[in-house]
Amino acid sequence: HGCICEGCRVSRARAMQSIGFNARGDRQKDDFYATPFEATDALLSVESFKGSIFEPCCGEGHISKRLLKHGYKVESSDLVDRGYGTPKRDFLFERKQRDNIVTNPPYAKMALLMAEHAQSIARFKTAFLLKITFLEGIARAEFFKKHPPVRVWVFSKRLSLMKDGQAYKGGMMCLAWFVWETGSTKAPQIGWLT
Repeated sequence: HGCICEGCRVSRARAMQSIGFNARGDRQKDDFYATPFEATDALLSVESFKGSIFEPCCGEGHISKRLLKHGYKVESSDLVDRGYGTPKRDFLFERKQRDNIVTNPPYAKMALLMAEHAQSIARFKTAFLLKITFLEGIARAEFFKKHPPVRVWVFSKRLSLMKDGQAYKGGMMCLAWFVWETGSTKAPQIGWLT
């Protein structure tokens, strides 16, 4: 409706954020914020993976290329065709078991759904690059009761993800790698990446 009161404006802004837009209107289409190489290298300095790795939100291949460089066999796909991996594959419709899943999922729209789905198809481990605020929320609390991460690796310095796949200044975020071992219900441990 056309109301311009503060309550309605805030409600509309929250609704827009929930579907992937921010108040300034500059959120990247499809939440495409690529992962700088150092973020993947930091994960691999503290975690190893048995078997192959599936990267279901590969974008332009930023994570996949680093995993390959470290000697892992990697399967890459994405819902959007960005010229790398197999395009037009929706992770939420994947049913085939994979050894491990490592990705930087779209935050605003799909992170929780994808984290839940990964628990049903990953044989060994899942690692998601997420904002530290992923720890918050009622729905996430319920998910964490069933599927607690075994480790949360927090970046001690904020990172700037890559807008449209290109480095850019600003947008520094507090990020962490959330790591699940399939079937584990151990209490999470926290560590810091420098």
